[in-house]
Amino acid sequence: MSAGSLKVWSWLHTWTSLVCTVFMLLLCLTGLPLIFHHEIGHLLGTEAEPVEMPSDTPRVSLDRVVEVAKERHPGLGGMFLSQEQDEDRIWYLTMSETPTSHDGLKQVAVDARTGEILAEPQLESGFMYIIYSLHIDLFAGLPGMLFLGLMGVFLLISLVSGTVLYAPFMRKLRFGEVRRERTKRIKWLDLHNLLGIVTLVWFFVVGATGVINAWADVLVEIWQDDQLSDMVAPYEGKPVPEEIGSLEAAVQTARKHEPDMEVLFVAFPGTSFSSPHHYGVFMRGNEPLTSRLSKPVLVDAATAQVTDSRELPWYFTMLQVSQPLHFGDYGGRGVQILWAVLDIITIVLLGSGLYLWFAKRRRKSEGYDDLVQDQASRVAAEGRLS
Repeated sequence: MSAGSLKVWSWLHTWTSLVCTVFMLLLCLTGLPLIFHHEIGHLLGTEAEPVEMPSDTPRVSLDRVVEVAKERHPGLGGMFLSQEQDEDRIWYLTMSETPTSHDGLKQVAVDARTGEILAEPQLESGFMYIIYSLHIDLFAGLPGMLFLGLMGVFLLISLVSGTVLYAPFMRKLRFGEVRRERTKRIKWLDLHNLLGIVTLVWFFVVGATGVINAWADVLVEIWQDDQLSDMVAPYEGKPVPEEIGSLEAAVQTARKHEPDMEVLFVAFPGTSFSSPHHYGVFMRGNEPLTSRLSKPVLVDAATAQVTDSRELPWYFTMLQVSQPLHFGDYGGRGVQILWAVLDIITIVLLGSGLYLWFAKRRRKSEGYDDLVQDQASRVAAEGRLS
């Protein structure tokens, strides 16, 4: 690599890193509790806790689940019904005044066996809500999501440029060597390089999936305008039924249509994942590799008949795969711990990068630019001699 190329890569790495580092630190700090959000919820007492019963205890009708929730909140209607993938004893019903409401949402956790309300999780308050909102959109909605996505792009450029720089700078050193006998700044530079290489693949994967997740709302809108619009087109212009039919019947119909899949969530008629005429029953695979992939089954809300069901387009599948990969939801507790350890290492990596930049500003004569120039000259000289 020529001296000029080395300087360009160094400039690219320095400034893309500086632009995104503060935000990446925020995302790493907020991402750490999100990895263990269920465990934190149990510690804070915000998670619904079902009582122990025999595994073959019969389940109540989903219509009863909705009825119980409406008795608690008589002015609200159902929007979405869902279950956690590792907990089928609880149904979570999200409710609102209208099917398209964004504010004033309520959620009720109902025991799937007894029909009793176990808890009412707070959707718009609490410690984890603050952490989640900071991590997802900085409390700024779609603009905040897209901004963090842009910071993720800068991160990916920083990782690539840092990898390109690592090879010539480490040519005279053993892999991962930290020169402890040198100045404090040199030791931190070696440590920064070591941590960067150790976390490179993980950080790139988490950064790339974060960029994809930042486009989640946009991708959902594209799907709504594309596939969903086509699926509900035969109902265009038809009058909206005054009363919707049985939720239990709709879900049972979807289960018969996809017998090898489980229910991920149900979108009530009129919501963004259905139509005014349909229940949108989203089924998921029952294997570890397919449990995060869903398939929409549209069920006529009046007749409980399946009207359409299709595989989701590639961009929606990409989004579904990226979400659990981003937070380490694949593979159970072991992967969670690995993600947490790598997250902490990355916090040190980002902090060391900031330290190196400030150290360079304080001591220009021993700064990173001089190191680059000296190394670039040596690399160029070696190239001429070879």
